[in-house]
Amino acid sequence: MFKDRTGKKLSTGEVFQKGLNRFVNIGLDFELMLLRWVGHIPSYLMRNFCYRLAGVEIGKGSAIHMWANWFYPKNVIIGEDTIIGDHVFLDGRSPLKIGSHVDIASSVLIYNSQHDLESESFACQYGPVTIADYVFIGPRAIILPGVTIGKGAVVAAGAVVNQDVPELTVVGGVPAKEIKKRNLKNPQYRLGRARLFQ
Repeated sequence: MFKDRTGKKLSTGEVFQKGLNRFVNIGLDFELMLLRWVGHIPSYLMRNFCYRLAGVEIGKGSAIHMWANWFYPKNVIIGEDTIIGDHVFLDGRSPLKIGSHVDIASSVLIYNSQHDLESESFACQYGPVTIADYVFIGPRAIILPGVTIGKGAVVAAGAVVNQDVPELTVVGGVPAKEIKKRNLKNPQYRLGRARLFQ
């Protein structure tokens, strides 16, 4: 008779499924290790090529700077003319959609999963994250699962965003609260050329 780590008896089918899950997770861990190595390549064009091979959708003119970390890259979609800074964490355990003309600064963490603190098994909860066009996210900000950031919104440096941010709204703090409305009402700018070796 097989048992799991909590002592619960497992059927042969459950043991097989657990073994299969373990095998799949080892493959995913290997892929994530390779993607971390890709993050050291000093050309964003080459990195983008490798990220696309891993299943990330990256729009024309977008760049991801060095040392990005990933989870389930196949669920990550990035629009056009978007620049993502170095040392970011992009979580695709649930869909992560980043729009066009989005500027994400260095060391930003975007999560799609967290543990349920009330669950006896400490189970995971998932929630898609959507970042609309023309959003700016400052350095070291954290975006939590299930959040939608509206068009043209700004997230201040170091903010922890745990709820939706309306269009053209500037938020900051822990947890993030509205600071003001953005004066720019109809953004149409382009971020321009990404630096080749960042």
